[in-house]
Amino acid sequence: MLGTMRHPIQRSDNVFELDSTGHRQDHASPRRRILLRAMLCSVALPAPFASLAQQPKVWRIGFLASDSSSTRVYDGFQQGMRELGYILGKNCSIAWRFADGRYERLPSLAAELVRLNVDIMVAGTALSVQAAHQATATIPIVMVAVPDPVGEGFATSLSRPGGNITGLTNIVTEVSIKHLELLRTAVPKLSRVAVLINPLNPSDSLILEQIQGAAYSIGVKAVPVEASTERQIGAGFGAMIRERTQALIVAADSYFDVQRDQIAKLAVENRLPAISSNREMTEAGGLMSYGQDLGEHYQRAATYVDKILKGAKPGDLPIEQPTVLRLIINSKTAKALGLAIPRELVLRADRVIE
Repeated sequence: MLGTMRHPIQRSDNVFELDSTGHRQDHASPRRRILLRAMLCSVALPAPFASLAQQPKVWRIGFLASDSSSTRVYDGFQQGMRELGYILGKNCSIAWRFADGRYERLPSLAAELVRLNVDIMVAGTALSVQAAHQATATIPIVMVAVPDPVGEGFATSLSRPGGNITGLTNIVTEVSIKHLELLRTAVPKLSRVAVLINPLNPSDSLILEQIQGAAYSIGVKAVPVEASTERQIGAGFGAMIRERTQALIVAADSYFDVQRDQIAKLAVENRLPAISSNREMTEAGGLMSYGQDLGEHYQRAATYVDKILKGAKPGDLPIEQPTVLRLIINSKTAKALGLAIPRELVLRADRVIE
């Protein structure tokens, strides 16, 4: 009988033999077997790695505000982001920074956001945009309520900003003249009106100029009252009474928004019908507000954030101006002041607080 024939075949470090029946006899080295097992296991690995690669980027949004977190208009921004598919903790995060009306804090807060390496910044008022602008020339900035972005040096033009800043403007300077008209309608024989301004806010001086010019032309005396602290606000109301003013215009200012409860309370206590741009002050007890809805404005700002995060350049996005202004009247305050609101104002109001 012939003996069993064996035919060795050698491939790299793996040696196996075929016997006379053609069956393979594996004599792979231990190292080779380990490598083969690893290769087999690797077949199942791409799926987890693929799922990791598909996880969404978490965008870092910096939010710089001159006032406090108690200001509810910022809820509009979060609502706008949710409607566009941005979920906190899932595909975006927001680093909130509030100056609480202390404007000297804005530069350091803006610098903090830059150090956090945020992908984009949202800044509301001119002072907060200015601080953000000084802190970075590369991170996109979306402004929300700046009266004159071109005059402030934030943009080359409204149609084509050209830099790293875009967003929305406000028209508080122009609206302040309307405040005077509305008070004249609500307060019979108005001849002296107080104008509460913050000397730390450059926009307030422009508002005062507009009101004084309009008041002079209709025979009304506009009395400026400056305040930038809680104590000064209290002293300011004392000055209003001494000056025999009959009503109050509260200039648009973030610190006054923080102190809205105090201002509204003092206005009622001193029997001064008060009007402002901010509906929150009217909800706190002021007589009237007239201006754009800042909550809607911040909600609109979310669309700018979305476009920029998707690749648009801020310098190419036109700056948007407000087109809708709302009149809010607090009838409870009117009754407390013994004031009958003319029917024409009630019919024009977008909302009457009962």
